[in-house]
Amino acid sequence: MWYNLNAQNLVLKLLPTFLRKSRLSSFLALAASEIVDINNLLITNRNVSLTKVKHNSQVCKLRKILNDTFDYQRRIQIVEGVLKKPKYIYTDAEQKPEWLGEMIIYTNSETEGNGIDFTVIIPGELQNYQIEIKAMVNFYKLAGKRYKILVDENI
Repeated sequence: MWYNLNAQNLVLKLLPTFLRKSRLSSFLALAASEIVDINNLLITNRNVSLTKVKHNSQVCKLRKILNDTFDYQRRIQIVEGVLKKPKYIYTDAEQKPEWLGEMIIYTNSETEGNGIDFTVIIPGELQNYQIEIKAMVNFYKLAGKRYKILVDENI
């Protein structure tokens, strides 16, 4: 591949045979070492860019990149937001039926109005990496999606 360059070997091959003395070869190899460093930076940047292009905001891909980067035991989970219809209790002035029947009362975070689309659950030992995890989720998530990071000490 064109980006995988062996500069030291190439410099010595392009040097005419009658000039291939040890002193000149050493000097050219030293000069080619800078090209090798730049080539290594190019390959590293290429690999990072390919990783960014291969992943997107799908839950499975986002979970994969988070687990590959931060947790090799694959304990990071992404849970969809739990959305339930809020139950309203009317006052006497609103003139609505007073019979409530059997009702389950949910917290604000469990109803539709909480504004959280998904939750990223991370193990307790990754608590110090919350800023990096947040930056990665912000890079891959869709615009307008809201989330929270929850630290679970039990996983």
